[in-house]
Amino acid sequence: MFRAKAERYQLARFFLWIGFNISDFQRSPHIALFPSAGMGHLTPFLRLAAMLSSRNCLITLITAKPTVSAAESTHISSFISTHPEIRHLEFQILPINATNPTTDDPFFIQFEAVSRSVHVLHPLLSSASPPLCAIFSDLVVASSTAPIADDLCIPNYIVSTTSAKFLCLIAYLPVLTSDSAKFNLGCTEVQIPGLSPLPITSIPPPFWNTNHLFTAHLITNARALPKAKGIIMNTFNWFEQETIDAVSNGGVLDSLPPILPIGPLKPFSFEKDQNQYLSWLDNQPAESVVYVSFGSRTAMSEDQIRELGIGLERSKHRFLWVLKSSKVDKEDSKDLKELLGNFFLERTSNQGIIVKRWVNQEEILAHPAIGGFINHCGWNSVSEAAWQGIPILAWPQHGDQRVNAGVVEKVGLGIWERGWGWGGEKLVKGVEIGERIGQLMEDEKLRSRARKVGEEAKKACGFGGSSEKALTGIIDMVTRN
Repeated sequence: MFRAKAERYQLARFFLWIGFNISDFQRSPHIALFPSAGMGHLTPFLRLAAMLSSRNCLITLITAKPTVSAAESTHISSFISTHPEIRHLEFQILPINATNPTTDDPFFIQFEAVSRSVHVLHPLLSSASPPLCAIFSDLVVASSTAPIADDLCIPNYIVSTTSAKFLCLIAYLPVLTSDSAKFNLGCTEVQIPGLSPLPITSIPPPFWNTNHLFTAHLITNARALPKAKGIIMNTFNWFEQETIDAVSNGGVLDSLPPILPIGPLKPFSFEKDQNQYLSWLDNQPAESVVYVSFGSRTAMSEDQIRELGIGLERSKHRFLWVLKSSKVDKEDSKDLKELLGNFFLERTSNQGIIVKRWVNQEEILAHPAIGGFINHCGWNSVSEAAWQGIPILAWPQHGDQRVNAGVVEKVGLGIWERGWGWGGEKLVKGVEIGERIGQLMEDEKLRSRARKVGEEAKKACGFGGSSEKALTGIIDMVTRN
């Protein structure tokens, strides 16, 4: 023991003699994480914050106020209370112009408002102690965060909250929208260099109008991507091999920074949700329940809600249905009787359970009773299903979700009925929904392929896996900055 102490003492004296201090080798890099609006953007940042903090990084979480949804505010508060080691920096966004000629989507409006307000962060970040080593910012604030990172002489890493394939579409959007011969509604597909063609039907409708608030905002931020040190992604090599290889080889745009796939991002620990639905799941047979959720900002029409209910009932499968009737949770006031009627609720009382509130989705998907997932293919949901190896019935509603559904289908994680179109484009009847639920829950080959995805996801995040190596490499680069 005394010899070991003496050796450490001599080593410390040597480092001091050559001009180093032991603390130089133990420095915790200080990283600011800056998500944008909506739970789809906040959730991966909270998970990344927890992962980095567990690896000896000092984290400052930057959030704008007010938030659009109550869920965002609640989750930020809960996260900070359960992770007191993480610093929280709030900043007030400038007054929002709530009216826009191209969209009334409150989340798109918040994207723009947050970007317009980012400059107020400069003095707060420049006085951070210890000084920041890097900023990890949301893709939708890339253009406004880049000048701050430049002024502070620190790298800015972009965190993409979508699939690698949709990221490529965003990155290539300035090129596409400048060439009407190759990008118009008369085409059958869109070609991005290095990738298999995208069907024209998978392009989000706002992209056809470059003046649309969402489209213009993405184009501005896409042009800022080359300034980033790297693009951190909630995906893994095996899951999107073709796309990641194409980007890495300069096939999409040679100006793009490196893609850094570190997913699937693992859920962090909240207090266990003691809601009724978990105790109900505990009493169901293994892989017998279909879980239905369309994310935090998808609201179906009341007619479509009723048809989905008919489909669930006709399928004869047990179900756990998280139902939303309003895009913003603060405005979701209609009760289940209004939406579905007493008779439906009575008839299905022994078949399923309906929840009209935020749920712990990761805990649900991890439950042994869950056998399938009807979902919009928001990327967080796709990643969570991939981690658990749960098959998906893809029903994209908007945004990146048809591109994501293509990824899900290609890798074998799920099935996608293209004829259902975008959300609200047509009324999908309950008979058809019921048939697809049967396919989701009864196809053993599909279940086997989904399990394979789960196995590969865990390999990627395990010791020596591709995602684990990528995350370690990012921390090393930031620490050396």
